[in-house]
Amino acid sequence: MPLREAPVELPALQPSPGQPFGLYVHVPFCFTRCGYCDFNTYTPAELGGVNPDAWLEALGAELELAAARLDGPTVSTVFVGGGTPSLLGGERMVRLLGMVRDHFVLAPDAEITTEANPESAWPDFFSATRTAGYTRVSLGMQSVSPRVLGVLDRIHTPNRSAAAAREALAEGFEHVSLDLIYGTPGESDDDLLRSVDTAVDTGVDHVSAYALVVEEGTALARRVRRGELAAPDDDVLAHRYELVDARLSGAGMSWYEVSNWSRPGGECRHNLGYWNGGQWWGAGPGAHGYVGATRWWNVKHPNAYAELLADGTLPVSGFERLDGDALHTEEVLLKTRLRQGLPLDRLGDAERQRAQTAVADGLLASEGERLVLTPRGRLLADGVVRTLLG
Repeated sequence: MPLREAPVELPALQPSPGQPFGLYVHVPFCFTRCGYCDFNTYTPAELGGVNPDAWLEALGAELELAAARLDGPTVSTVFVGGGTPSLLGGERMVRLLGMVRDHFVLAPDAEITTEANPESAWPDFFSATRTAGYTRVSLGMQSVSPRVLGVLDRIHTPNRSAAAAREALAEGFEHVSLDLIYGTPGESDDDLLRSVDTAVDTGVDHVSAYALVVEEGTALARRVRRGELAAPDDDVLAHRYELVDARLSGAGMSWYEVSNWSRPGGECRHNLGYWNGGQWWGAGPGAHGYVGATRWWNVKHPNAYAELLADGTLPVSGFERLDGDALHTEEVLLKTRLRQGLPLDRLGDAERQRAQTAVADGLLASEGERLVLTPRGRLLADGVVRTLLG
């Protein structure tokens, strides 16, 4: 049992008018820990007695306290992430959404997303969640190559992801996404292209593709440090990104954020809310929220989370108030990554001059009053942002 954490009192929160409001729910459970993952997740052996039902009860208490702190914003998107939400099973996922509706007003066209892992999401899970009102499912595919899945410590079989995507579509989900990882040690161009083609062939309307990042403290980082695996190579990652983009674009999926492609109407509205400066309440262990100019984060361990809520206390571990400079930096960082681009009028004079240099270097293109990353600029998006901000 972890030492009890002292909670932090949040300041008054007032959602900014005219901005979308979302709700993020963090499910901290995973059956096993993938070697590359540094998310706030816990396997059964690590939990020391916290079970999904106790977590769900604590979550309901947080949602009740959250609703009392806010001035009744209408929720336009809900995103249940993790961790592995599908480990909860369909019945608990139905209860979870019911608790959200008990405490918040959902927009009539609310987008309600759940993440799922292929090995724990089956037709009965998709049927239950779709009937309950979930509108979108995001499946962790990563790869169809057995050797790539092995390096990543994924436990699903190569064909299960595609089968799960088809099952979700058959159960009535209009929006289904598959997540890929590229640049894993030992991966070939062929491995990646087979994974992309498999994703496209399922008929999903959204694909995310992320370069493998070796995060400190993970099993993957330890293997790289010991020399068992090679670190991802930047040139290889750039080449693989170009392969992904060409294949998805050829299949009718357009990029709308550097790592995300969709068919028309398939964009993830919840994530667009993040990238466009929207606001959200983050519920669950380790979840982050952002309202007005305040960002906060919850205590991480499910035991500490449940203990605080049992006492009627919000499980907040810390918060920060963002000043004008910090808000500007985030706007440039996030909107530059979007296909709609960064409005030129959001930049100061010096930043506009630096933007023209980036245009001349072929990293940005001027589209009306917006700056949009070129194909080469997408490969160097972080560097482009640093250039703009000086």
